[in-house]
Amino acid sequence: MGSLVAIVGRPNVGKSTFFNRIIGQRKAIVDDVSGVTRDRHYGKAEWNGKEFTLVDTGGFVKETSDVFEKEIRNQVKIAMQEADLILFMVDVTCGITDLDADVADLLRRSKKKVLLVANKVDNNERLVEVPEFYSLGFGELYSVSSMTGSGTGELLDELVQHITTIPEDLSSLPRIAIIGRPNVGKSSLTNALLGYERNIVTDVPGTTRDSIDAHYNAFGQEFLLVDTAGIRKKKKVNEDIEFYSVMRSIKALESADVCILMVDATEGFQSQEQSLFHLCDKNSKGIVIVVNKWDLIVKDTKSTLKFTEEIKEKIAPFRDVPIIFTSVVEKQRIFKAIETAIHVYERRQFHIPTHELNEFILSVIEQNPPPSIKGKYVKIKYATQLKSNQQIFLFFCNLPQYVNENYKRFIENKIREKYDYEGVPIQIFFRKK
Repeated sequence: MGSLVAIVGRPNVGKSTFFNRIIGQRKAIVDDVSGVTRDRHYGKAEWNGKEFTLVDTGGFVKETSDVFEKEIRNQVKIAMQEADLILFMVDVTCGITDLDADVADLLRRSKKKVLLVANKVDNNERLVEVPEFYSLGFGELYSVSSMTGSGTGELLDELVQHITTIPEDLSSLPRIAIIGRPNVGKSSLTNALLGYERNIVTDVPGTTRDSIDAHYNAFGQEFLLVDTAGIRKKKKVNEDIEFYSVMRSIKALESADVCILMVDATEGFQSQEQSLFHLCDKNSKGIVIVVNKWDLIVKDTKSTLKFTEEIKEKIAPFRDVPIIFTSVVEKQRIFKAIETAIHVYERRQFHIPTHELNEFILSVIEQNPPPSIKGKYVKIKYATQLKSNQQIFLFFCNLPQYVNENYKRFIENKIREKYDYEGVPIQIFFRKK
């Protein structure tokens, strides 16, 4: 799981410019999906084969003069608590300001690794101003220009030295992340699963003092449980904790094979759940929806059916997802959730032999050919499944541009029915042959 790297510092030192340069035009930045808190202020980056998630804290400080300094201190405190590595950015054109000194005081008390970055070193004249910042007491100092990019390579070389990767012998295990809004029961489920010390085979060192990917081996199941938001209880520090909890969920989501999306039965499937669901789908992750606190609902014989249908309406068009109703407190069906997640993982890895796929799908197509458009008929010649840990199918035909979304969905549903792809996103592409 990639490290969470936060850029902190007072306003106008160039945090956002630096952020934009490092993230660049990589489309790995999750697009604006409504409901995911301020997602434009984080993005995935990679250097020397190591991935990390970069957070621009400046993007979400409330700019009100009376509480401005307090807000910046809050940001730094939260970064100290949540980030794995901190880039403390200062502006060489201003020297050390009182606010820089305040931030430095806070960071010196942190147990996190801090890299001091002097920004706006755009020419040799400014280079001579840099040594002043050594007095802040962070040891090595990195001079960069966010505008031109100079110095960023050396900084990134150092940054990736502090990023932890998964040990090779565990990297083939299924990675399952429990994601969702705060207080839906993620930590309770994690603790219920990992609460039997004898079942934790090894603690894989994470990148923060209290963050681990737990190697779980019990009830015939073996997997890595990916740490996500809310594994320990945090004191609420206004809405910024929410931002970081979303960050951790997204970071866990991106590094997982299967996501268990937890929903609070008493609050229902809201926009935040929809956003996280669509992120899982978009990232081609296996998905299991777990409706927790089901013991608190006044039920009749149709309650489960009704709740299931409400969720499926909100997640359409991808509705083929397992939904499990649990009470973590009562220990009801929590292992069913894990068994289902493992099953989804296995189906996500499953590869259909090309001859078998064609034998099945071409007969389906023969009985239900694509509708003709403007008198033109689409002739599908053969299909193949790409060898990948995602389910991607290529169909070769004479006129791919005439295959509409409804027909793609029809083909997808037929494949789902035949091969049990519940909870597994499927991508279908038509190519000219």
